[in-house]
Formats: sequence, C-alpha cells, structure tokens
Amino acid sequence: MLAYILRRLLLIIPTLFGILLINFIIVQAAPGGPVEQMIAKLEGFDAASGGATGRISGGGGEVSVAGSNYRGAQGLDPELIKEIERMYGFDKPAHQRFWIMLNNYLHLDFGSSFFRDAKVTDLILEKMPVSISLGLWSTLIMYLVSIPLGIAKATRHGSTFDLWTSTAIIIGYAIPAFLFAILLIVLFAGGSYWDWFPLRGLTSSNFDELSLGGKILDYFWHLTLPVTALVIGNFATLTLLTKNSFLDEINKQYVITARAKGLTERRVLYGHVFRNAMLIIIAGFPAAFIGIFFTGSLLIEVIFSLDGLGLMSFEAAINRDYPVVFGTLFIFTLVGLLVKLIGDITYTLVDPRIDFESREG
Repeated sequence: MLAYILRRLLLIIPTLFGILLINFIIVQAAPGGPVEQMIAKLEGFDAASGGATGRISGGGGEVSVAGSNYRGAQGLDPELIKEIERMYGFDKPAHQRFWIMLNNYLHLDFGSSFFRDAKVTDLILEKMPVSISLGLWSTLIMYLVSIPLGIAKATRHGSTFDLWTSTAIIIGYAIPAFLFAILLIVLFAGGSYWDWFPLRGLTSSNFDELSLGGKILDYFWHLTLPVTALVIGNFATLTLLTKNSFLDEINKQYVITARAKGLTERRVLYGHVFRNAMLIIIAGFPAAFIGIFFTGSLLIEVIFSLDGLGLMSFEAAINRDYPVVFGTLFIFTLVGLLVKLIGDITYTLVDPRIDFESREG
C-alpha cells in the first residue's frame, strides 16, 4: 500500500503540470487581459465587468496576453504601454512567464493579486473560513442524512415510507439550490414572513464581544440557511445512490446464505451488506466534497453575501486577475487529487480485501 501511495503522490506532479499548462494556453487566447483593462481605465472605460479597483501591483510573470497590439491603445505613449506590460510581467515571452510561474509555485509563491493589493496566499486564507464552513457542514450533514435514509429506503423498498420519501427527494432535487436559498430568505430572513435568521455574513458585527457560547451560536445561526440550501440541493443523489447500492447487495447470494445460517437481519445488513454497499458511496465522496467546498457554493455565497473562495475565484476570472486564477486553480487541483487519494485509502479501511497495489502490478 505504501508503494501505491508513493506512486499516486508522484503522479500528482505531471497532473498538476498538465492542468496548469492547458489552462495557461487557453488564457493566451482570452481577450480583455489586465494590460487591456489598464489601457481602458486610462482611456476612461472599465473593461472588467466587476469594476476592479485598488492599487495595481506586479504579478511576476503569472499572466498571459493575446498579443502586443492592444485594443484602445491608439494614441497612448508606446513607453507607457511597455511600462504597463512590465508592471504585469508581459514584457517576457509566454513560455518564459510559464516557467517563472512554475518555479514560483515550487516555492509556494503564488504572487500578488493585480487588483486587490494583496498576496494570493493571504486572499485564499482570508476567504477559507467561509468555504470551509459551507463545505464541511454541508457535506457532513448530507452524509449523515443521506446514508441512513438510503438504508431505510432500501430495507423498506416499495413501502409507503419509500414512496413518500422518494417524492420529497425528487421535489428537493428538482429545485435548484440557489432557488431554494431565495425561498428560505423569503420565508425566514425577513423577506415576506418571518425574520428569524440573518441575511448576510458569517458572523454578526458584535461577534468579538460575545462569549464563547454566544460566538458558537452566532456562527451556526448565520450558517443555518446557506447550509440548508446546499444540503437540500445535493442530498437527493447520494440518498438514491445509497438505496440502490444496498438493494443490489441485499439480493446477492451471500446475503441469502447469511440469512439461511440464522443471522439476524441487523447483523446481515451491517455486518455483511454495509461494507460492500458503502464502497460506491466512498468513491463519490471526494467529488462531492470538492464540489461543495469550492464551486458548488458560488451562488449561495452571492445570495447570502458570503465572501468565500467560490466568489473570489469567479470575480478573479471575470476581472482577469491571473495570479488569483492560477493560484486557486493550483490549490484546488492539488487538494482534489489528495482527497481522491484519501478516498482510495478509505476503500481499504472499509474493505481490507481491496488491494490497489496488486491491481496496478
């Protein structure tokens, strides 16, 4: 198993390189880069839909440009254009910028944002609490609800309980998470009915003045609606997957044999069926976690005014803030690959019969 883990860790290196290279090449063709945006500002226009503001600082070669002739640059001093290119690192060829970026990443130097006047690492650490809160609690609650519910549906397949819960699941699945979030705001955040929960932020303005217990309550008070919206929008698939996985195992010969030997239904279910049925659930955990943690919460962050990684990455892409784009891409990909490896290791913990190393051999 140790050799398998080492091979997977080594495989992360070419995977990261390939992903960064492909995205770097794609960015070369994207119009409206930081140099063009700066030129537009000098001409009195705003090229970024997000209205990028703040002091502009150099990124040290973590950017790209579509060409040397910029739209709107006519009439400007060529020396000024060259100074802007140097400021953003565009005075070097594309391949040289790419290698500089890789060398910086090896030293965990992700550069500085073009428009936020801060290091990319500091920005990620600043936004991390929101994304961790949404991703962690949503995934935890989703699994705690979906797995027992899926097992209950499998053991009561075809019953009234199965019918009504399937109806509720289908309704929850049909409503997008952002639409359900708006419904929660209308009902419980002072929209048209009750004003029970806050509408924005992760904590209250007087959070530092609260006691420890008050801080915990305030934290979960703010998280209740956004986490509920995420769970409702994502638990349906996991519940049905759990049910179908257990139904498939329950009908296999080894289960019939175990029952014939006189084992109780509970021991058959949790002593034999559970281990095999949970394998497919574990396989989907990395994708579920990463999806909610990084990208799945974008609209929820916007609706509930939560400044997290999803919103920051979206604004960086819109504003062509390339150091933030590539820095978050690098970290997201690295975390995703590591979580996938953890998922494979968990396979062997659930079922020791699985041996990835022998399969690769």
